[in-house]
Amino acid sequence: MPPAKKRPRAYDPVKTRAAVLAQFGNVRAAVRTLTPGRLAAPAGLGDWTVRELAVHLTMALEAVSRGLDGPEPATPALALLDWPSTTAPRAGEVDGDVHALAAAEPDLDALYERTEARFGERLPDARDGRLLTTRVGAMTVADHLVTRTVELVVHTDDLNAAVPGLDIPYDRHALATCTRLLADALAAKAPGASTEVRVPPYAVVQCVEGPRHTRGTPPNVVETDPLTWIRLATGRTAWQTALDDAKVSASGERADLGALLPLMG
Repeated sequence: MPPAKKRPRAYDPVKTRAAVLAQFGNVRAAVRTLTPGRLAAPAGLGDWTVRELAVHLTMALEAVSRGLDGPEPATPALALLDWPSTTAPRAGEVDGDVHALAAAEPDLDALYERTEARFGERLPDARDGRLLTTRVGAMTVADHLVTRTVELVVHTDDLNAAVPGLDIPYDRHALATCTRLLADALAAKAPGASTEVRVPPYAVVQCVEGPRHTRGTPPNVVETDPLTWIRLATGRTAWQTALDDAKVSASGERADLGALLPLMG
């Protein structure tokens, strides 16, 4: 018998909105400190420079503002847990948009200021269930904002990796939301209850077909920290590398998640 379908996790829209703004503010403050030399350095993401990565981060918020500028689509909304798998096929499109925006916007601080202002003006009047046209299909405002925490947290980590000593902080709720969405996406991709994946203090999910665990210590357990989990889920870190570096512990015959990762590109 197939495992019962679990009810999707609920996210507090008010806290999600605050988390998106808080993380964008953390990034903006850090980007202001970057010298021209640091901005011109490789970002470690294809041929992007650090400046292009910083430009891309503004697109996370602008996507919401642009969606609110347009008419509400009539098409059904994309399910939140389907979102991670839709991102990789759009990578080339995103890459082109980043290069174009970076070339058109010489003043990075002005771009951040304008992006934050538009977001702040458009968001308060937007109802959570309002549909937006996004790059990957129609989504509700509430769900699209949850995906913005993923974009902001993942690329904050990319910026920190690209610029030694930058150390942009993570808003706790943004980090928690990102971690939970990606953990739930794993459970949706590999439904089951034979393996428990723990990402303390934010998420615990059960996944992978096999004998169902009901009490005591699960026979198959994976545990890691939030940033390592996010790097695994997005392909920044390979499963075997994380094991070799003791960044993840995995016990049990069904605890190998290598074939299921990454969840998004």
